[in-house]
Amino acid sequence: MSAVGLLIFVAIAGAFICAKSRSAGGAVAFSLLALVLFIATPVGQGLPSAIGSFLTAIDSAATPALTGDPHQAGVGG
Repeated sequence: MSAVGLLIFVAIAGAFICAKSRSAGGAVAFSLLALVLFIATPVGQGLPSAIGSFLTAIDSAATPALTGDPHQAGVGG
């Protein structure tokens, strides 16, 4: 498991090299590889649930503005 940090570093370096050479597909592929490797580590295992709770908070804040009447949405008087 200690080699995962080195693999993440290599993936980030690969993404940087691809971005500098204007190879968007390679940069995206290396970035996704680094993200998957990070989520596989114990530190990154909480990332999916953190993103999910963040998006839930945004959804609950935006729903009244999108579906409610103007008084609920906070516009008008």
